[in-house]
This record gives sequence, structure tokens and C-alpha cells, in this order.
Amino acid sequence: MSTLSRLTRAEWGDLYSTVRGGLVARRWLAIPMTLGAVCLTGAFQYVQNQPWGYQFVQNIGSVRAEDPLWLALIRTPLSLFVPALDLPVWGALAQILLVFGIAEICVGWWRTLLIGYAATLAGTLYARVGIAVGPDSWFGLPASDAHVIDTGPSAAVVGLAVFVCWRYRAYATGALVIVLMVVEVLVKNNLAGKEHLAAIAGVLVVCAAATAVRHVRRRGAGRGSGSGLPPMTS
Repeated sequence: MSTLSRLTRAEWGDLYSTVRGGLVARRWLAIPMTLGAVCLTGAFQYVQNQPWGYQFVQNIGSVRAEDPLWLALIRTPLSLFVPALDLPVWGALAQILLVFGIAEICVGWWRTLLIGYAATLAGTLYARVGIAVGPDSWFGLPASDAHVIDTGPSAAVVGLAVFVCWRYRAYATGALVIVLMVVEVLVKNNLAGKEHLAAIAGVLVVCAAATAVRHVRRRGAGRGSGSGLPPMTS
């Protein structure tokens, strides 16, 4: 086996086996939540492009940094499935089908939704902080960004990609995703790019917390089973 093959197997072997096994065993039934998300996103795209439907979609799934926080928190879960009007919808559908599908097979549907929501929420909350900091800081945003409609699955997609790479030890791929998002901000310093970085930061916090909990549990199990002392008797 060549060096390239060994590196590829080490990076993607477990991930590929899991995804392939799930699709072979259940085919499309392996990703019911993902298919539902694709259909929901397509439905929102159709409705918001109708004269009678645009305001309805805005009312239930449109988020702006200028909105009251309580309203943004209510709308954020659905905002994930509302495609951005200035981008082609096929891009959002392809992202959801590919990344959500892989994540659903690898970590389950509820973790996929949870991590996707956490990443989206991190981006939504960052926008408020960035505007408060102001454009003079690299971390900040101009006040005009408070009026930008902030919807779409991209933050969730980026966060899920990093989480799945961490979970399946595809660290080089996860690092590549992060580097690409940094380059995106360097090339086009806008709200969307910085929200992607915020989403990654939020997911990395989740990964760090999960690693810490796992480490504590292993230490506790080791102490319980490896003390070498006989059980106490009365």
C-alpha cells in the first residue's frame, strides 16, 4: 500500500466505512431528517419567492441583528432552512444533502440538528457582538450589517463538517475547512464569513467540552477498576 493510500485510509477510512455502511444497509432511509430538511428548504424557497409568501417567511424565519434578541432566538431554528435570496438555492440544497446526510449517518439525526443549531446560533449571537465592537476591530462589524437578513444553512454546514471530522479523527480535513473559512474572511470580509468562523468556534467549544467529559469519565473508570485494593468487608 502506497503512502498516499495509507494517509487517505487513516484520514477518511472510518468516516467512509460508516457512511457507506449506512447507505448500503438502508439507502435513503438512512437520512430521513436530511431529506426532510431538503424538502423544507425547497418549500421555503418556493414560498418566499411568491408575492403572498415573502412576508410570511420573513416573519417566521428571517433573522437580523437589529431584531430584539428574543425574536431572533425564536426565529433562528427555522432560519437555518430559509435560503438566502441572493444565492442560488441549489447550493443550499446540495450543502444540506451532503453534509447533513453524512452527519446524520455518523452521529444521528438529533445530534446533527443540535450541532447545526448550535453553530447557527453562535453566528447569530456573534453578529450582535461584532456590531457592538464596531468596524475598527478585525473582530467587529459595521453598523449597516444590523439590517442584513441572516438566513441559510451555511453556518450549520460548516459547524457540522468540523464536528464530524473531529468525531471521526479526520483532523486534516477539519483543519482544511477551518483554513478555507479564514481565507474566505481575508478575501471577502463580510458578515457571512465571520459568522462561519463564529460557528466553528462554537463547535470547537462543544468538541473541547465533550473531550473533557470523556477524559473525566475515563479517569473515574480507571480509578474504580485499577486501584488494586480488595473490596472492603464489614
